[in-house]
Amino acid sequence: MVTTLASVVAHALPQLSAISESAASIKPAPNKWSKKEILGHLIDSAANNHQRFVRLQLQPEISLPGYDQDNWVRVNGYQQKPWTEIVALWSAYNQHLAGIIESLDGASLAHVWHAGDGDVTLEFIATDYVRHLKHHLMQIGIEA
Repeated sequence: MVTTLASVVAHALPQLSAISESAASIKPAPNKWSKKEILGHLIDSAANNHQRFVRLQLQPEISLPGYDQDNWVRVNGYQQKPWTEIVALWSAYNQHLAGIIESLDGASLAHVWHAGDGDVTLEFIATDYVRHLKHHLMQIGIEA
């Protein structure tokens, strides 16, 4: 799994860095996210999943809230931040998470997060995290 996350970040970083500030700021429609906001959403996802990756290794079950992704993107103000800053934070955070995923305790993979819409295991969360990240990178135009 870590090879996948680490390789996705390594592959995507130069492509993300090549996107101009103006191109990253374009909103395709008033209610659609810009590239800045999509990558910001991935930072928010990293922050929320970071908690899950760590806590589920320490406890067999957790009950943490989900998050309102539209309001997280709005409150974090990604649209107003410089693209280079968003890219750097996304890259650094995901490099950190890659290390956590690499060292996941195998005995904790079946530990459960009681999510609002059902129970999911740490193994599923780690796998789905990478799938979700790749999905949104494709929205930005990055083949990962």
